[in-house]
Amino acid sequence: MQKLRVGVLFGGRSGEHEVSLLSAASVLNAIDKKKYDVVPIGITKEGRWVTAAHAERLLRGNLPEAAEPRHLRAGDPETTSAAAVLAKGEAVVVPPMPGENHSALMPFETHSRELHAAPNSIDVDIIFPVLHGTFGEDGTIQGLLELADIAYVGAGVLGSAAGMDKGVMKRLFRDAGLPIVKHVTVLRSAWQEQPKKVRKQIESALKYPVFVKPANLGSSVGISKVHNAGELAAAMDEAARYDRKLVIEQGVGGTKSKAREIECSVLGNDNPIASLPGEIVPVKEFYDYDAKYLVEGSESIIPAKLTKAKQKEVQQLAIAAFKAVDCAGMARVDFLLDPRRGKVYVNEVNTIPGFTSISMYPKMWAATGIDYPELMDRLIQLGLERHAEKKQNQYSR
Repeated sequence: MQKLRVGVLFGGRSGEHEVSLLSAASVLNAIDKKKYDVVPIGITKEGRWVTAAHAERLLRGNLPEAAEPRHLRAGDPETTSAAAVLAKGEAVVVPPMPGENHSALMPFETHSRELHAAPNSIDVDIIFPVLHGTFGEDGTIQGLLELADIAYVGAGVLGSAAGMDKGVMKRLFRDAGLPIVKHVTVLRSAWQEQPKKVRKQIESALKYPVFVKPANLGSSVGISKVHNAGELAAAMDEAARYDRKLVIEQGVGGTKSKAREIECSVLGNDNPIASLPGEIVPVKEFYDYDAKYLVEGSESIIPAKLTKAKQKEVQQLAIAAFKAVDCAGMARVDFLLDPRRGKVYVNEVNTIPGFTSISMYPKMWAATGIDYPELMDRLIQLGLERHAEKKQNQYSR
């Protein structure tokens, strides 16, 4: 029996490029090679697509002997095996090429003299995108794969775009009746042209502390906690580096306490299920990029220390949030729990959650009874099922 060919797509042009490399290394290591042929496909920070001649190191999950895991720096080619895939190999730029049975990504431009040694196409049955952030989690790569008629894991164009844009996401949550924190959404141009007016708008709607975020990014890149008016301008400028739209959220817990950060994994298509919730206790004031990937000390508690009723509430809200943004396949839903009032707020949905060795999405499923290889298998099957379901659509009269 011929094995299914799974293309694992990683890297990309976003600010989460390095995180994607680490996630890809874990995914490639976890997929059952007895069931699947795995094709690693990288995208450089410049946007060039590469298929690696030296992918075997990545597939085995090997690290240089001198590198200890605790010393890894995300995306460092010297210590991260996934980075080697983008440093070597043949580069191709690919247009979508729909096929009769399954489709291929066809090279039409090369940046390497070694293209003649590469196959004429990247033939796959399904793509597993491990592209966090912009140009990967926002519906753009999903649109390319839709045009190419290639099955893929995870949310479609709409779900990915809605799940990426925190402003749009919160509107969908609100319309679905989900509990969300107070927030203000402003454009970068408005902040740059009328900072006093924007400041007044924020301060009339919210109380310090607040969180300032780029609307379209993940891994806490560009996010700042603002304790007072004196810190607002720098936080707005930092967020404005990453997106044209900024979201400012009311801090949960006020000035005397901080929110508990609860997470829950969701798996499925039309009838999703939720994992046991987990909790992050960040080593820093909140779970920012450094606390997630660079600084040791953050603690993950799985399952989260919640009452049975609160655990069930989180799971139900996670599934409702998943459906509200039209997700598919997978998502990690993040919550804020007010320690004083016990109220749970839906914070955001991550349609391509982290898959590193310390990431919460696979760890919560492991605690629920689905180990990493089985999780990969289920996600691949869900992607194939969703693609088959789309084949029922008629696109012409």
